[in-house]
Amino acid sequence: MSPGFDELVRRVWPDGHSSFEVLGGGITNHNLKVTRPEGTYVLRISGKDTELLGIDRSVEVEATRAAAAVGVGPQVVDFVEPEGLLVTRFVEGEIPPIERMREPATLRQVAATLRAVHSGPPVRGRFNVFRVVEDYRTTAYDRGGEMPSGYVAARQVARRIEPFRRAVPERPCHNDLLNANFIDDGHRLHVVDWEYAGMGDVFFDLANFSVNHELDPAQRDALLEAYFGAVEPADRRVLELMRFMSDFREAMWGVVQATVSELDFDFAGYAEEHFARLERTAAEPAFQSALAGS
Repeated sequence: MSPGFDELVRRVWPDGHSSFEVLGGGITNHNLKVTRPEGTYVLRISGKDTELLGIDRSVEVEATRAAAAVGVGPQVVDFVEPEGLLVTRFVEGEIPPIERMREPATLRQVAATLRAVHSGPPVRGRFNVFRVVEDYRTTAYDRGGEMPSGYVAARQVARRIEPFRRAVPERPCHNDLLNANFIDDGHRLHVVDWEYAGMGDVFFDLANFSVNHELDPAQRDALLEAYFGAVEPADRRVLELMRFMSDFREAMWGVVQATVSELDFDFAGYAEEHFARLERTAAEPAFQSALAGS
């Protein structure tokens, strides 16, 4: 455990009445569960050079507050600068088993949660996945990184997808719907970790959730029906296309992290895993049909 954590906890709570433990699961930042006489909190300690990942900590705070306002995100208690330490109330509950997240009842909860976010207050940041993957490429090159072998083919596919998603309405989106970012308190789902949030395409959130939870076609239809009230062929096609873009973003995120992060994690392997998954998606008949616009 880093002795620096003690210093940062005292930076926020200097009275010495805090104990803490390191929360697992993060591969960008460190998160501490801090227990105080008046309550329990989470202290987010930003990783090195996270601005290179397109993260604006002031937007993260704004998005977390907006999510809390619609009953989805944790309550923001403090934001300590210049360190960028984010303090939120600790949400009691569990990270749901991924199998439960695929069940019809939970998919309805997820859809309701995302609708609340997407209908919530706007935030200053923007998230356009087509620009994000390009920015990640530039960042990696500027720091001596190399593109994996699958990059060129993925970029060509992305350029074919982009015309389908031009001029779409922008809504507040989370953009990082990993299973570890959901907490079930027994009554409702909460979503944490809003560092990639911004105004964007709701279909990216739907696709990001779908691919991160490995939803099969029937489960993807169930999510669309729960979100929109019906499954339209056009929506199904867009979801197929954005599943590819979700993995392309994740792969390129891994490429950048491999060049800048000091955390003990195999980011190069993470990137390769997501390039392999997007290649599998691109080979599926449903995806090829969607890309052809049929």
